Amino acid sequence: MTTATLESELLAKVESGLFIGGEWVAAEGGKTLTVTDPATGEVVKEIADASPADGLRALDAAVAAQDAWAATPPRERGELLRRAFDTLMARKEEFALLMTLEMGKPLAEARGEVNYGGEFLRWFSEEAVRITGRYGLNPEGTGRIVVSQRPVGPSFFITPWNFPLAMATRKIAPALAAGCTVVVKPAALTPLTTIAFVQLLEEVGLPAGVVNVVTTSKSSALSGPIIADPRLRKLSFTGSTPVGRTLLQQAAQGILRTSMELGGNAPFVVFEDADLDAAVDGAMLAKFRNIGQACTAANRFIVHESVAGEFARRVAERVGAFKVGRGTEDGVGIGPLIDEKAVASTDELVQDAVGKGAKVLVGGAPISGAGSFYAPTVLGDVSADARLLKEEIFGPVLGITTFATEDDAVRLANDTEYGLVSYVFTQDLARGHRMIDRLATGMMGLNTGLVSNAAAPFGGIKQSGIGREGGFEGIHEYLDTKYTLIPVS
Repeated sequence: MTTATLESELLAKVESGLFIGGEWVAAEGGKTLTVTDPATGEVVKEIADASPADGLRALDAAVAAQDAWAATPPRERGELLRRAFDTLMARKEEFALLMTLEMGKPLAEARGEVNYGGEFLRWFSEEAVRITGRYGLNPEGTGRIVVSQRPVGPSFFITPWNFPLAMATRKIAPALAAGCTVVVKPAALTPLTTIAFVQLLEEVGLPAGVVNVVTTSKSSALSGPIIADPRLRKLSFTGSTPVGRTLLQQAAQGILRTSMELGGNAPFVVFEDADLDAAVDGAMLAKFRNIGQACTAANRFIVHESVAGEFARRVAERVGAFKVGRGTEDGVGIGPLIDEKAVASTDELVQDAVGKGAKVLVGGAPISGAGSFYAPTVLGDVSADARLLKEEIFGPVLGITTFATEDDAVRLANDTEYGLVSYVFTQDLARGHRMIDRLATGMMGLNTGLVSNAAAPFGGIKQSGIGREGGFEGIHEYLDTKYTLIPVS
């Protein structure tokens, strides 16, 4: 079987409709949108383009299913998630290829995302049966305190295009484990993986209406009425900070529970005593994973002046050796950016930095031809006023600036409105602990360039968001706490 035939057969398996109340249906008026391969610019599939009325029908279905799903025994909810995990692992290659076709990431990274996304199913299948409360005598001795947890209720998820499986499972799994029904709106650029995942949930026994999927090219028009509906009780969004602000304003009208995983501007600090081999390895992971299109991507490389030259030389050598191409090709380390708009914005930041004195050590320009490719880039001597150090890059560009003292490093690292993740490389354990306390981020990698793990609470502070996904904390985003007092007779 040829590669083209394999891709065609895989795409044919993916439903093209909306999933509402357990049925695959056409969008109102039969409207459709197209999904393209960013490596070629070719259309890979045409799918339903939902209207606001379709979105409300999906919410109707979630509301109708809520009570029955909340009353489903936790063990049954957990077993369904476990079956989903097992089935996903058995189909890893299919899901990896589908992600590569619609998003562009290399197949090896897509396989890694299947593993990562699957872990949320396994983790929360285990957490479903561990929802607890407490019971005890009040201090006055006049009554018994009973604290219990109950599902928040119907939830609405807006997921991004850069991790189309993991961002779906990271939200859907804890919601289902807690007993909440959901409506999910995947990004119009990469909806196919989410659709395929919901087909998998249907196959392993998901009751009708518990998960509903609406794909649309008009996100705000569809989302607005859903968020404004008083029956909705939870909103979870992963995406940019400006969009998150707008959604929070809308959610405030209904006093919705919200989880917001927003933008990042991650500092990557390399001290003079760092193991440079480990730091370079960490830089490759923290910067170039997912072609740099990740909120956790290292954005600002803050390197001690005594080792900056050697660090720059080593990373430039590694980056210059990357094979760029379609993610399905053997050995490709850098795939395309999601679209031409992303290429233009990445180049704009690079040219701004160069115009302010940065040196191009490797790359530094778009790659001509089919697809939306940008050359993996390393810039040295990036000035403090470069936009590259202030704005989220979302591309394969590594910019280096220097520092002299620990206080300088902390000041530079914290000089941002964002606070999602930071990375620190030092062999001084005491300094590492100081950085944990001093860096204003919700997560930190100490001598590692990869922090994401289903068993850990993922999220940021400041304008990088509110709430946590994953870990013990993740399921509590979908639970309300209820206190009952029982008088002592």
